[in-house]
Amino acid sequence: MKIKQLSLFIENKPGHLNRVCADLKKHEINILTLSLADTKDFGILRLIVAEPLQAKSVLESEGHIVNITEVVALEVAHQPGGLAEILDIIDAAKLNIEYMYGFVGNTCADSAALIFRFDDPDKAIEKLKAAGIKSVDKGIASL
Repeated sequence: MKIKQLSLFIENKPGHLNRVCADLKKHEINILTLSLADTKDFGILRLIVAEPLQAKSVLESEGHIVNITEVVALEVAHQPGGLAEILDIIDAAKLNIEYMYGFVGNTCADSAALIFRFDDPDKAIEKLKAAGIKSVDKGIASL
């Protein structure tokens, strides 16, 4: 299942990440997970939130430029080689991972969850589902 991810550029200066989080807090929008990658001058903040369309509207009204992209959350066995097993399937299907990051959610104790951005999410979902890989969608807004 594809889920909505918000992406925004923020300046790499004190208080800018807090501003985004405070804007979401003010509107009672829960952040489910996030990733922040930086360069010298700016960062790319990627967010999975409980209400993505509302969050996009809120953040844009506060002056942020927000992009919505499709990502896939996958259950990964919480054991040595758990990720390697999924990557074997991804490699065999010739799927390209643009980036990935961890997700803290309502997964089982014996599994973890990772957010994947594929260049072809529909093909990725098809191949992973056929291989028995479970997606994580509980509590995450779907596209």
